[in-house]
Amino acid sequence: MARIGMLTPSSNIVLEPITFEMVRGVPGVSVHFSRFKVTEIALSQQALGQFTVEPILAAAELLAHAKCDVIAWNGTSASWLGFESDERLVSQIEQATGVSAATCVLGYRTLFERLKLSKIGLVSPYTDDVQSRIMGNWTKAGYKFPAERHAGLADNFSFSTVTEAQIAKDVREVAAAGADCAVILCTNMRGAVPCAELESDLGIPLLDSVTVTLWAALERIGADKKPFRKWGRMFDV
Repeated sequence: MARIGMLTPSSNIVLEPITFEMVRGVPGVSVHFSRFKVTEIALSQQALGQFTVEPILAAAELLAHAKCDVIAWNGTSASWLGFESDERLVSQIEQATGVSAATCVLGYRTLFERLKLSKIGLVSPYTDDVQSRIMGNWTKAGYKFPAERHAGLADNFSFSTVTEAQIAKDVREVAAAGADCAVILCTNMRGAVPCAELESDLGIPLLDSVTVTLWAALERIGADKKPFRKWGRMFDV
C-alpha cells in the first residue's frame, strides 16, 4: 500500500513512536525516518538557518535509498517561514530524489480547504514572537483565530514535555472560544491521542501535526486513508 519516508527534526522524540502507533496493524504500510539538525525554534538567523535546503535534501536522499513512495517533511517550519517555503521544498525534494513529496503545513492547508475551516483555535509550544508570526502568515492566507494557547518554549526537545493533559485543556479552551477546528501545531507535542479522544466530544475537527503529516503523505500518493479513521475525521476526506 505505501512505504512512507519522514524527514524528522533531530531533537524530536514524539513523532516516530506516534506514527508507528498509527500505522501499527495496517497491512502494507511502513514508515521510515531520516533526521537533520533542528534544536531550537526561534526567529533568530541561527535558528532559521536550520531550515536551509541542503541538509534537508541530504536527509531526503537517504530516504530515497529505501525506495519510499513518498517523502514527507514532518515539521511545521512553513507556518512561520510561509506556505511558499514548503511549496519550494516539495519541488526541490521531488527534483532531487524523483520521489513524491508532502509536508505537514501544506497538509493543513489542504484539510482547511476540504473541511471548509477558517476559524482556527491554535495550540502550540512556541514563544510569543513565533506564535505571532504564524498567526500573521495564516491571517494573510484568510484564516482567523478566535483563540490561541502557546507554552512559550524555544528548545525543540522541551516541546515533548508538554503533557497530554495540558494539551487537552488548551484544546478545550480554544474550542469553547468559537473555533471551527483546533490545530496542535508542532510535531514534537503529544497531541495525537488527546485529539483522537476529544474530537467526538467537542464536535469539531482536531488536527494534530503528526497525524496531519501522515494524512498528507497518504493523500500525496492516493493511498487508502480509511484504516486510520480512529485517529480523526480528517481520514474521511
